[in-house]
Amino acid sequence: MKVTADQEACCGSGMCVARAEGVFDQREEDGVVVVLDSAPPPEHVEAVREAAAVCPTGAIHLTE
Repeated sequence: MKVTADQEACCGSGMCVARAEGVFDQREEDGVVVVLDSAPPPEHVEAVREAAAVCPTGAIHLTE
């Protein structure tokens, strides 16, 4: 799995960080998503899928 995020689309809700803290973070100044691990290990895959599913702006993109 490859994870990318559209920082232009991100609204800073933090749902991704709440679901997959080790894979996502937020910039301190504006809360925009930062991908910490673009190729997460298998144990994080389900949480990353959930994060993408709950993102209110669809800013998280997954490539299997």
